[in-house]
Amino acid sequence: MSSRWIRPGTAAILCVFCFLRLPQLFSTCVAFSLVADMGIWRGAIGNWSMSFWCVCFAMTLIISTVELYRRRSYFPFFWHNISVTFACYAALICLSASIIYSITHVQFLPHGPYRDRAIAATAFSCIASVLYVIEVTVIWAMYDLEETFFYVHTTRALLKVLETFVAVVMFALLCNFTLYLQEPALEWCVAVYSICFILAAVVLLLGLAEWEYMPPRPFSIFQLVLSLLSVLLYVSALVLWPLYQFSEELGGQPQRPSDGDCRDELTYDMCFWDQCLAVAVLTAINLLVYVADLGYWARQVSVGTENVSSAPNSVQSHPVTSQSEDIL
Repeated sequence: MSSRWIRPGTAAILCVFCFLRLPQLFSTCVAFSLVADMGIWRGAIGNWSMSFWCVCFAMTLIISTVELYRRRSYFPFFWHNISVTFACYAALICLSASIIYSITHVQFLPHGPYRDRAIAATAFSCIASVLYVIEVTVIWAMYDLEETFFYVHTTRALLKVLETFVAVVMFALLCNFTLYLQEPALEWCVAVYSICFILAAVVLLLGLAEWEYMPPRPFSIFQLVLSLLSVLLYVSALVLWPLYQFSEELGGQPQRPSDGDCRDELTYDMCFWDQCLAVAVLTAINLLVYVADLGYWARQVSVGTENVSSAPNSVQSHPVTSQSEDIL
């Protein structure tokens, strides 16, 4: 399949900007402004959500500027892959911020103007998430999929997006260094999250650069080895993190405390026990994603071996994983 880039017309770009990008900019900006104006009532979770909305706003503005001024050729990666990848991440980010902010902070705010602001910010964040999902669909519709390959429109890319996104959420929870410092087993878990995130991010960037056009079998084996390594590392983290955080024999806390930031009322910081539990749950979720990734690449390598053995006299074997076969 040809990887030729079929550019959408100026009218299509303007329609996307007017009906999607402007509402996205407006929604993220309003959500950020409403929480920023709450002062000390916004809490640590509010600051965390604001940073996510700010990133979405800034990246949407940059992408819109590049497209409106026709500067897409300045980027080394195919532009359609960059824009749709960001839209996938932004949809997940805004949705996660809406859920986490409402569950951990908004429900504890007293009735009044600050609570109304927080609820409105959550609503605008949900609207932004829906708009980014619509953008993903529209971008795919703007290009001819018979001529243009979308890396993010493949199983392997969506798995990498999920792996890296879950890791980013865990890093946000791990900003509280007291959760794991001075305990080698917990520090190892954080190292596992970092190593696997870097590996997944590198593979995702290589895919966006369409580096997978190298011979398919070596690339599949390379991906299989990385997936197997990540699964083994995450298994160790899934065992060690709950063991050292919730086992009383190893210095953990099996029960949620009811004092300090863990009171069932409004507090500035998120309860440290809830953070530990959230990291444990996200570790299990990401392990499942990595297992799915491992199964995917094991199948690709297996199919490739069967194809090679069934055609020993062929001068040139056909690629194992073509782009069209991998597109969802």
